[in-house]
Amino acid sequence: EIAWGRLGQGPPVVLVHGTPWSSWTWRRVARRLAERFTVFVFDLLGFGASDKQVGQDVSLAAHGERLAALLEFWSLESPAVVAHDIGGAATLRAHLLHRRPLTAMALIDVVALAPWGSPFFRLVREHDSVFEQLPQPIHEGVLRAYVRTAQPRPLDGDLETALVSPWLGAAGQSAFYRQIAQADQRDTDEIEPLLGRVTAPTLVVWGEDDPWIQLERGRALARRIPAARLEVLPAAGHLVQEDQPDELTRLLVEFLGSGFR
Repeated sequence: EIAWGRLGQGPPVVLVHGTPWSSWTWRRVARRLAERFTVFVFDLLGFGASDKQVGQDVSLAAHGERLAALLEFWSLESPAVVAHDIGGAATLRAHLLHRRPLTAMALIDVVALAPWGSPFFRLVREHDSVFEQLPQPIHEGVLRAYVRTAQPRPLDGDLETALVSPWLGAAGQSAFYRQIAQADQRDTDEIEPLLGRVTAPTLVVWGEDDPWIQLERGRALARRIPAARLEVLPAAGHLVQEDQPDELTRLLVEFLGSGFR
């Protein structure tokens, strides 16, 4: 089961979160967009409030396939999609491999170009069963330390707790390491040669100080997608939704509004 919600009225916009986040990271952006659009939010399988079970396929390829299926389930023939982090890979796969037409696409600090994946990712992939058995206090310490590296400045304590809470407990801990273990660069290698075939008007937004995926990746991605426009948010980290929600929303409203004309 996938947890999802819908708010607002107007042309459809789907928000796709990244890892290790959930749709909660869109809370401020979604409310503002809902003043003009019908906004669909959901938690990727294995994330947030969606099912977390042993044996799930939570690879980027599976996320892309499920996104394509969700668009069909919601009867959205050509929505706009706003994607962050691995949500970008899922969106590009849905568009390029599963041939889902999009009215517009906004890609925010996304996983799309190789190489990607931190040394921590590689370590977990090699020893995921060991990490799943860490005592809870140690797991929470690892998790909090990892989440802090997404931003160039310290996270607010309440924000950090909200971000890590879905990954606590036995099911959350297992799911956290499972999604890292299944993250495979081959799933983006498959779409890189196809980026020139993107047909949706595309906005690329990047945090200038993103520690996880440096700005040059955003510049390179914008060059690879036909007529893509790049916007850089000064001093923002990987979680631009937290650093500059107002400016991000302004850019999205401006872009999506022009795209629907």
